[in-house]
Amino acid sequence: MRRSALFGLLTLTFGLWAAPSFAQGKLTLYCSSDEAWCQQAKTEFEKKTGIAVDMTRKSSGETYAQIKAESSNPKGDIWWGGTGDPHLQAAEEGLTQAYVSPMRDQLYDWANRQAAASKDRTVGIYSGALGYGYNEELLKKQGLPVPSCWKDLIKPEYKGKVQVANPNSSGTSYTMLATLVQMFGEKEAFDYMKALHANINQYTKSGSAPIKAAGAGETVIGIVFVHDAVAVAEAGFPIISVSPCEGTGYEIGSMSIVKGARNVDNAKKFYEFALSADFQNLAKNVKSFQVPSNKAAKSSPKAPDLAKIKLINYDFVKYGSAAERRRLLKKWDDEIGALPR
Repeated sequence: MRRSALFGLLTLTFGLWAAPSFAQGKLTLYCSSDEAWCQQAKTEFEKKTGIAVDMTRKSSGETYAQIKAESSNPKGDIWWGGTGDPHLQAAEEGLTQAYVSPMRDQLYDWANRQAAASKDRTVGIYSGALGYGYNEELLKKQGLPVPSCWKDLIKPEYKGKVQVANPNSSGTSYTMLATLVQMFGEKEAFDYMKALHANINQYTKSGSAPIKAAGAGETVIGIVFVHDAVAVAEAGFPIISVSPCEGTGYEIGSMSIVKGARNVDNAKKFYEFALSADFQNLAKNVKSFQVPSNKAAKSSPKAPDLAKIKLINYDFVKYGSAAERRRLLKKWDDEIGALPR
């Protein structure tokens, strides 16, 4: 009996000692970048630190919704990648926590502006312009004209030929929604999206899915970030990327530490790792062609040159605010998503 009681006491004591040590060796990563890049981040961080990473890949809108739903009992530690607007909304709603990296002086101004807009609750990790891509072989086979502008996509000859994500789940598609409103004005933008709806064959969950579908020959045109179109082309598919003639918006892919993170020290370690030039240089190895935020990191020569794209002065503060996002998404649901198909 005494031996049994002693064994039980030792087991309990060891468990109390071991639990914090075990917790220090883990990280729960929510990733909203492309699947291959998410896997690379997990693998490289584990290799560098020995910290075990539990990674979940979801789109930006889905990840924001998950973090919000878990806010009373956070499961995630850090949210890496995806468009900056939902990161800014999460910051405003107190779902993420402030952290100032000692590497901030190594980042481009646009990355630090994202941090300033969020009161240091998020930071820019990459940038990329919005546009679309088309399957050149399908286009020729179906005798369709080559599109070069946003307004080309609402022409009747493209009926059923265009695919885009749902802005409720996809940061890419929300960026498109906010871009059109800023470029054309709200009334004309929603009139445009109603006309575009007639040509849409599917609203996907993920922002990059439309161009993958175009690569597979399931649709002719996919509205995505231009770097995603380049990635599919580099994978060997007949995709031509387009930066629309009227101009376009862009994303600042971001990173945020979840408020109440269970493994906050490891989240900060990942934060520093993800901002390093060494890690950002690896993106091109998994066909990710965004512009990195660290000035010392080198973009792939295949990456779109943002200096050659007509970019609008995208208002990240306004369109990343909780009230404006909720208002625009509800209006999209009421006026576009509710339309018959």
